[in-house]
Amino acid sequence: MNDVEEATSPATGLSGPATCVSKVELRVSCKALLDRDTLNKSDPCVVLMVQTNGQWMELDRTEVIKSNLHPVFAKVFTLDYYFEEVQKLRFEVYDIHGTHSIGTRDDDFLGGVECTLGQIVAQKKMVKPLLLKYGKYAGKSIITVHAEEISGNNGYVELSFCAKKLDDKDLFSKSDPFLEIYRINDDGSEQLVHRTEVIKNNLNPVWEPFKVSLISLCSCDEERKLKCLVWDYDSRGKHDFIGEFYATFGEMQKISSGNKVSWDCVNPKYKQKKRNYKNSGVVILSDLKLHRVYSFLDYIMGGCQIHFTVAIDFTASNGDPRNSCSLHYINPYQPNEYLKALIAVGEICQDYDSDKRFSALGFGARIPPNYEVSHDFAINFNREDDECEEIQGVVEAYQGCLPKIQLYGPTNVSPIINRIAKQAAGDGNIKDASRYHILLILTDGVVTDMADTREAIVRASYQPLSIIIVGVGNADFTDMQILDGDDGVLRSPKGEPVLRDIVQFVPFRDFKTASPAALAKCVLAEVPKQVVEYYSHKAISPMCPMRDLLTPVFSPVASTPTE
Repeated sequence: MNDVEEATSPATGLSGPATCVSKVELRVSCKALLDRDTLNKSDPCVVLMVQTNGQWMELDRTEVIKSNLHPVFAKVFTLDYYFEEVQKLRFEVYDIHGTHSIGTRDDDFLGGVECTLGQIVAQKKMVKPLLLKYGKYAGKSIITVHAEEISGNNGYVELSFCAKKLDDKDLFSKSDPFLEIYRINDDGSEQLVHRTEVIKNNLNPVWEPFKVSLISLCSCDEERKLKCLVWDYDSRGKHDFIGEFYATFGEMQKISSGNKVSWDCVNPKYKQKKRNYKNSGVVILSDLKLHRVYSFLDYIMGGCQIHFTVAIDFTASNGDPRNSCSLHYINPYQPNEYLKALIAVGEICQDYDSDKRFSALGFGARIPPNYEVSHDFAINFNREDDECEEIQGVVEAYQGCLPKIQLYGPTNVSPIINRIAKQAAGDGNIKDASRYHILLILTDGVVTDMADTREAIVRASYQPLSIIIVGVGNADFTDMQILDGDDGVLRSPKGEPVLRDIVQFVPFRDFKTASPAALAKCVLAEVPKQVVEYYSHKAISPMCPMRDLLTPVFSPVASTPTE
């Protein structure tokens, strides 16, 4: 044994929410495929295509299953997942003939389907009909794609060990025992997971509880062997071996209320030499607490819906919509900045809302019938239902709204933030992870009601809500940066801090020459973390946890025995 080295506590870094995981596994099966073969059934294979820079490229393909019209493929597709991006996928099914390359004959094509990775993870199980060329159905053929998160950040375990009747290795006193746990890797090597503190002069030690991530403990394999060693501490580093035992995390989980799990601590040399040797003591697991830190995908795959609301600035500073210089000018050949921002962000969010209906609000305009100034109105002018069908419905409502209103002012956004926060509070009272809100505010200038807006954001930070503010046009948005907590904690006028950072502000001009995807990626990148932060603070689990054994992101370093 080497000298015991100092290291950090395994509890370090285990608190707090996890960041968004990025790996997803897709499993594919088909039913009722077309039969292209004369003598036998089709020999299907699925090719996964991804769209990169507008071009479809093959990412991977399944194995070929011989003579089967209802194949269940063993091949698993592994993809990086990004909430803030539209990741377009295409699954193509082919009947393979010998070693011929795929797609050399039209008859080989059995059907295909396009979707986004966001749609698959939001549904967890996606079932779609296969289509031939020109959108024709491939008979009754369907493809099923199952999604599962595979890498993550989701748990750690707290273990409490003690021992009874350990061998006494000291001449004038009792042993000073400590426990080491090693994970046995696939190649047979051993990795230290944890080393307890030293208990002085005690043959019945009770070690302090310790926390360790599941990835560190057993690589998330319940049956992976763990080698556990008990030593008598020596200040010169020449520790005396007391005994060892092998365990698995699966065995440890057999602990139940009032029952403990124990192992004989065995010295192999004594066992060989002593006929009546039983053990050198017993090591007992007295308590096990499994802590889960869920990821964004756990909540989404558990059924959490993202409700998207857009709020549009209709103040007079935007300019007359009939003038081509106006920020609200409707150009038949190119969308204005408001529409570009709306579509870029909305297209991401719509994959996570099953009914595809989105609230669309306006502020800063005089509205019919009395043409009084409103800072919170439905742009479809339906007081009972402010929702529009899909993003295209929002676009149409926006275009139809402009001729009916008078642009006015001032730029007050706190009423809409309070309105959406109130809706989110109603969802928050349900006490499950079923609905989270994203509010996109599009404005051409610094808000007029800054104090009220700060107060509204602080109140909203306690609700299942994220706020994205996009500054449109060339105004000086310096004062808006205060709302984005990246440079410090946002506080209300009375000094109360936000519970969590929920605001992301960006000027649209920074992305004027970039693709719409770049804007969406920037403003939505923080949302997964914000979703997890909210539900972690409320101690709310996903509605349908993906699996029993969850994988964490943290791999704490083992601690050392201390005197």
